[in-house]
Amino acid sequence: MPFQIEDQRAVMDVRERILKGEHPRREILNFVNEAPVGTFFEIHLPHRAEPLIANLQGLGMNVIVNELEPMHFRLMAVKLNEF
Repeated sequence: MPFQIEDQRAVMDVRERILKGEHPRREILNFVNEAPVGTFFEIHLPHRAEPLIANLQGLGMNVIVNELEPMHFRLMAVKLNEF
């Protein structure tokens, strides 16, 4: 799945993929790794995705988690440095 950055903002909605049984965590992390410093990430998921949150925090990113509605969580983080 090609993710795109527009005006330093990357919105990724992987809810349908996860509900179909896919696990795009590595794909998301690779995209975050390759994105330029200053990119704002907004990741939409059907659950909190604690392993992904831990991975992003392990890269030094602060992650804000919002439950927008049942089965719709949004993770927000900014890439502040190269990994």
